[in-house]
Amino acid sequence: MEKEEKKVNMTIKDGDTFFAHEMSINFNPMNFILDFKNVTPRVDPRSKESLVLHMAHNVVIVDPYHAKKIHELLGKVLGDYEKDFGRIEKPKALAKYESKAKKAGKKKAEKPKAKTTTPSYMG
Repeated sequence: MEKEEKKVNMTIKDGDTFFAHEMSINFNPMNFILDFKNVTPRVDPRSKESLVLHMAHNVVIVDPYHAKKIHELLGKVLGDYEKDFGRIEKPKALAKYESKAKKAGKKKAEKPKAKTTTPSYMG
C-alpha cells in the first residue's frame, strides 16, 4: 500500500522590520518579557512643545526555558561574529560621550541613584 502524499498550504505573516536601540527585560514566575524599544526625538513646528518623543516598542514574551535557549544562541552567534570580525568594543564616540557626561555629572550635586533596571531614553 502506497502512502498518500498530502500537500499543506501555509501562510506566514512576517512582522515589520524594527530597529531597537534600547531594551528592557522583566520576568515573573512564568515568563520573561523582552521589550524592544525605539525612542525618536521629533520636532513639530506646529506644536507648542519644542520636542516630542516618539516611542515604538515590540514586546516578546517567552517562557524561562526558551529565554535560556535564546541566551545560549545569542552567546554562540556573538562568539561566531567575533571570530569572523574581531572583538566587539564600545564605539569610541560613545565612550567619549560617557566620559564627558561623567565629568559634567561630578561638577553638579549628585542625585540619589534610583534602583531600577529600566534604561534612560535619551542617553
